[in-house]
Amino acid sequence: MSRIGKAPIEMPSGVEIKVSEANLVTVKGPLGQLEEQISKDMKITIDGNQVLVERPTNNKLHRSLHGLSRTLINNMFIGVTKGYEKALEIQGVGYRATKKGKVLDLQLGHSHPIEMEDPAGITVEVPNNTSIIVKGIDKALVGNYAAKIRNWRKPEPYKGKGVRYVGEYVRRKEGKSGK
Repeated sequence: MSRIGKAPIEMPSGVEIKVSEANLVTVKGPLGQLEEQISKDMKITIDGNQVLVERPTNNKLHRSLHGLSRTLINNMFIGVTKGYEKALEIQGVGYRATKKGKVLDLQLGHSHPIEMEDPAGITVEVPNNTSIIVKGIDKALVGNYAAKIRNWRKPEPYKGKGVRYVGEYVRRKEGKSGK
């Protein structure tokens, strides 16, 4: 039995959940609304202020979907109550970020500035020119957008220049040795 899948999800106060017959889960909370299509094989039951996810059989597919389904619903609850955020930092001479309305402007050593428009449901803050904070209620969207920003200039191992997550460890290599 999946240890994650069999754990009940505590529903926070101020959050509504609806489950359609086709397992389309809609969670509405103070920060917004999220929808997720859960596998039709999983059985989702609402018992008071708890949500339970059960699997019909013990075959490999159902075992793998059990924990996943529970985690997706739990992430929706966290998203509509607290939200998610990813923090990035920029290191390197001349590398900087600025915010112009809904457009993130990155100077990362390319011959041109990189302009990225905020997708729907995502807000980007630039507290100073070397840090970026990506916020939103959908965990997957926040992580994906932060990864796209980081992908423009990944941290390189010799000087450590580039865009990295806050707290990310970049393994440094030794350069050429002279005689």
